[in-house]
Amino acid sequence: MYLILLEFFTPGCFPFRSTMPTDTKRVRGPEVSQSPSLFLCKPTVVPPPHGRRADGRQRDQVDVRPVFVRCGLVSQAKGSAYIEAGNTKLMCCVYGPRETERKDETDMKCGRLTTDMRFAPFSCPERGSWIQGSQDKDFSLMLHESLQPALCLHKYPRSQIEVNVMVLENSGSVLAHAVTCASLALADAGIEILNQISGLQSDGEMTEETLTAGVRTCIEGCYKLYPVIQQALAKAVRRAAPPPSES
Repeated sequence: MYLILLEFFTPGCFPFRSTMPTDTKRVRGPEVSQSPSLFLCKPTVVPPPHGRRADGRQRDQVDVRPVFVRCGLVSQAKGSAYIEAGNTKLMCCVYGPRETERKDETDMKCGRLTTDMRFAPFSCPERGSWIQGSQDKDFSLMLHESLQPALCLHKYPRSQIEVNVMVLENSGSVLAHAVTCASLALADAGIEILNQISGLQSDGEMTEETLTAGVRTCIEGCYKLYPVIQQALAKAVRRAAPPPSES
């Protein structure tokens, strides 16, 4: 906000100065400002193919990210879970089983699974929108294909199970952690799941031996997550259990 100084000259008179009143409702800017170029994103550094990764993990060993999980956080949902794997953070809510709304597209002898996976606008370096885009739809479809073979839908006829995943921060391997978070939320909801490999995603060309070794490495990584998942479920059951009656 600048003060405007006006000068009026009249022959034979001294200059008359008038000061404009200040606007007290406007918020003044900072006295010291910084260049916007300081906030530009730095170029992505490609890590070397050998050695440790940027977060300190080994490349040639089964070294999973540090994982923190917790379930039973959303009281409105039948089951819920939260997972942190490094800087990747996700939240999942499960609703159902409940009566399906579209009976014409549902097998009466088997339940129906619906999945919805979305990225929060602040989850990526470039801010997105709340409207579901093509990337969200693709991840929702892949999440559905990964969960449906493992769910015992034949035990929930004429019902629908909804799985909603929200990505709070994306730092890689978001689909794999979404499957883990959804599985934990389904278990928290009391929905039975089979113990099997329900999905496999790979990019690029590789030999059969390399693919087999990669699958074996992934299975070993899953076994490392089992104690963390079991501990989170046990804590949720103890919190939900009624207090012992005094007799």
